Amino acid sequence: MKINVEVDCTPLEARQFFGLPDVQPMQTAVMDKLQQQLMANIEKVSPEALMQSWFTFDPKIAERFQDMFVTMAGLGTGLVTRPKDKK
Repeated sequence: MKINVEVDCTPLEARQFFGLPDVQPMQTAVMDKLQQQLMANIEKVSPEALMQSWFTFDPKIAERFQDMFVTMAGLGTGLVTRPKDKK
């Protein structure tokens, strides 16, 4: 024996029928909080802020980046050679 039951209702009506709680207010509150945090932290991911944070810990990092790009482009000599100590 086969029985097919077709129910035509909205998700809200189904939740109410089964006695599940309405989570819409909680979901709205969480999304509002998430949006506030994203807007507060949007300045931290701007290109200027990222570059400033990268270059603040080492004053010579800009020079090192420049050397790295010159070497990658094939314009440099590759490895930096230092003069040998004279004895």
